[in-house]
Amino acid sequence: MKKSTTGLLIGSALVVGLSGCASSASQSSGQASGQASASSDRSWYQHPAVCGLAGSVIGGSIGYATSSSSDEESGTATGAVAGAAIGGLLCADRTPEPVAPQCPSYGEVPAGVAVDAEGCPLDSDGDGVPDYRDQCPGTPAGVEVNANGCPLDSDNDGVPDYRDQCPNTPAGVEVNALGCPDSVVLQDVNFEFDSAQLTSNAQNVLNGVAERLVSNPDVRVSIEGHTDSRGSDEYNKNLSQERAQSVANYLASRGVEANRMRAVGYGEEQPIASNETEEGRFQNRRVELDEWN
Repeated sequence: MKKSTTGLLIGSALVVGLSGCASSASQSSGQASGQASASSDRSWYQHPAVCGLAGSVIGGSIGYATSSSSDEESGTATGAVAGAAIGGLLCADRTPEPVAPQCPSYGEVPAGVAVDAEGCPLDSDGDGVPDYRDQCPGTPAGVEVNANGCPLDSDNDGVPDYRDQCPNTPAGVEVNALGCPDSVVLQDVNFEFDSAQLTSNAQNVLNGVAERLVSNPDVRVSIEGHTDSRGSDEYNKNLSQERAQSVANYLASRGVEANRMRAVGYGEEQPIASNETEEGRFQNRRVELDEWN
């Protein structure tokens, strides 16, 4: 049998074999797409290096078979190099790289969920919980929420923290719309001596009170002033009224509607401690906040 015929037969057989390897490699890559590593599922004979070696033998055989007696060596070498390159390409791993999710923090987004231009689920109130999981849509900006998108309620009294004037109510105690069991003494809301002028520290305290009232727009409040027993009844009554009105005026300046508040002065009529001691008198000089029905 002539050299050319022998070489072509060998080359043809090897081409068929290499084509089978490449076809298997392509199918394996397709089946493995989406897995962590497709290359680990491939057979040894599908590796690009093995295919390259087979291609080298094929190319060398064909080069030898098609070359003349004078250039057998160069023809074989050229065919081997070309065959190695082609074989390696045929068996190359074509498994597509996994596409990273656009919004990894949300996990898998269900089909049909409304998304923004970046492919992220809509979060209309900007609380960090997407609309399709948000059980409390429309939460005011800046309010801390739980995993369901609802405002925190630390004492579980049914009044969320951002509206709660009494955030540490004991468990099981019934509260009003302010989150308090009853009227609440506004601690550290004090006045200049013998006047209705709020101290700077009192104003700082009332800033927080006002913020929670603004966030609780359906509630009306009664602001109640009290004094100790020193001075006449009439004087104390007037002073407590002026002090209660001073608190109402300050809250109004912080955004609480005036028609949601009433100011009442009780003077010395409702002491909560003895007026015989300085400590007792200090406790009696107070301003209380209550729900106004």
